[in-house]
Amino acid sequence: MVSEVLAALNPKPDGSYADGTIGGGGHAAAILRASTPTGRLFGCDRDGAALEAAAARLAEFAGRFELRRGNFADLADWIEAGSCEGVLLDLGVSSPQLDQAERGFSFQQDGPLDMRMDRREALTAASLVNDAGADELLEIFRDLGEEPEARRLARAIESERRFRRFETTRQLAELVERIAPRRGRRLHPATRVFQALRMAVNDEVGVLRRGLDAAVRILRPGGRLAVITFHSVEDRAVKEFGRERSRDYVVSAGPDVPELRRPAVPTLRWVNRKAIAPSLAEIAANPRARSAQLRVLEKI
Repeated sequence: MVSEVLAALNPKPDGSYADGTIGGGGHAAAILRASTPTGRLFGCDRDGAALEAAAARLAEFAGRFELRRGNFADLADWIEAGSCEGVLLDLGVSSPQLDQAERGFSFQQDGPLDMRMDRREALTAASLVNDAGADELLEIFRDLGEEPEARRLARAIESERRFRRFETTRQLAELVERIAPRRGRRLHPATRVFQALRMAVNDEVGVLRRGLDAAVRILRPGGRLAVITFHSVEDRAVKEFGRERSRDYVVSAGPDVPELRRPAVPTLRWVNRKAIAPSLAEIAANPRARSAQLRVLEKI
C-alpha cells in the first residue's frame, strides 16, 4: 500500500519520519524519495535479517536515515518527542519471514515451530505448544486467533504431546486439520492457530498498544500516524486507541458508581473514519495484501 501510505503521510522535503516496522525497506524508500532532498527517516525492526535488507535497499539515501534493531514500542526512547511529521506501523508478518521455512511462521513448508520475529528471544512457538497448559492455549487460540474450535484444539494438543513433542509446523498443522477438517473452507484450518501462536510469541498486541502511545509521543502537532493491520484483533486495538484519544470526554465507572462522563481534551483526530483497503491491482499482484487495512490518525 505504498501509494496509500504516501497519500496519508504526505512527506515533505525537510520532514522527519519513523517506520517502526521497516521490513525490507519498501515503504521507507518511498518516504525518503518523496521527502527529497533533506527528509530524514528513523527505522527499526525486531528482525535482524530485515534490517540488513532495509539498509541495502536504502543505501542510495545515505546520511538521511537511521536504523536500529528493536521494538517499535520503544520508538520514544531514541527519537525526540514531537519531532516527526509522520509515523508508519505496517503490522503482521512479512513475506520473507513467511517464505523462509526455517523461521517457522508458515505451515506451507515444513520447518521448526519457531515464529520469533527477534531470534534473540527465548520463547518460541514450540515452547508454548509443548509447555503451556490447555487453558492458556485456549485463551491464545480464542483471543488472538478468534478460533471457534479453540477448546477442542487446546485439549487435543495437550493429549498429543504426552506421546511426542511438537517440533515442526507440519506436525502441528496436521493435528489441527485432523481435529477441525477443512470441509471446503477457503482458509486452511491451521491459519488462525498459527496466527495466534505468532502473536503470543511476539507479544504483538502488547507491543502494538505500547507502540501506538510511543508513536503519538514522537509526532509533532499535525503529524500523522498510519497503521496497516491484517486481521481484526490488530484492527480492533487500533480503533479502540483512536476512539479513546479522539474523544472529548473520559468515562469513569465502578461497581458502586454510575457511569460518569468528564470533559477531556482529545489528542488525536481521525483522518479517515473508514479503513482504506488496497487496490484491486495490488491484490492481484500480491494476494497477501487482500486483508490489509490502513487507518490514519492526526495529532492535534
